[in-house]
Amino acid sequence: MEALRLLDPRLLVYAVQVTRLFVWLVILAAIFTPLEHVFALHPEKIFRKAIVTDLGYYFLSSLVPSILLSAPLAFVAWGVHRFIPPGVTSAIAAWPLWLRLAASFIVGEIGFYWGHRWSHELPLLWRFHAIHHSAEHMDFLVNTRAHPLDMVFTRLCGMVPLYMLGLASPLHASANLTPVLIVLAGTIWGFFIHSNVRWRFGPLEWLVATPAFHHWHHTNDGREYINKNYSPMLPCIDRIFGTLYLPRDKQPQYYGIDQSISPVLFGQLIEPFRASRKDFSLMLSEMEQGSTTDDSTTVVPSSQQPNSPTPIEING
Repeated sequence: MEALRLLDPRLLVYAVQVTRLFVWLVILAAIFTPLEHVFALHPEKIFRKAIVTDLGYYFLSSLVPSILLSAPLAFVAWGVHRFIPPGVTSAIAAWPLWLRLAASFIVGEIGFYWGHRWSHELPLLWRFHAIHHSAEHMDFLVNTRAHPLDMVFTRLCGMVPLYMLGLASPLHASANLTPVLIVLAGTIWGFFIHSNVRWRFGPLEWLVATPAFHHWHHTNDGREYINKNYSPMLPCIDRIFGTLYLPRDKQPQYYGIDQSISPVLFGQLIEPFRASRKDFSLMLSEMEQGSTTDDSTTVVPSSQQPNSPTPIEING
């Protein structure tokens, strides 16, 4: 006990957080491992390829994004307090709790949808998001396989509109709790929709995201199937924006992406920055070549080559 009192309090906090995450990992594994074995869509070994990397992401993605988000969200909250009339936020804070939660959920879903979609359509963002899609299998642990900056960007896209509309506010306890509840619900549901189960839910699949819905988002069955089903929980958002794909009679056979990704955690974390440097050098080289030739051919940046998903028209 004396040794614990001598430790830096921040280390104790991190130790408690890691212990809590370990306990939740045991609970998640106890729930999903039997389900993914008995009802597997694609049979996989428990200790399958890349499991060590994905376990590393489980702890990293649970600790780092919340730290990185604190500063930008504090800035957004300050901006709202500075520029949005207090009457607006006070009026919304007076709404019944169920109405605020429902509105926050819908607004957050739309924000998450567009943050996720931009991560596919914009080459700079795709460099980070590609790590999540590099998984060649699907199970509950793939949910947290993501670059921290990728998670931060997507969460900001969902959280910022809540603050701007007064649905989240550090000045009201219940409104300040709203973003936490939304992220928590999305994270828990994310483990389910990534799970390796073959279940289908009939008409319910058009109301709430299911494994079948999200597996088509990860498919590598062909270019005509990619860039679909961006919404984390509401398929109707994809239907509205024309990116819904959910056939009743088949499920994906292959997952992952064609581009090369480092197999180890550290390599994946630094790869997006190395790609940025290479693309910048390529751009400079192309500019120098363009200054000495009359050739008007447009060169496609490497980040937009066929290995990366490109926006396509989707028929919902």
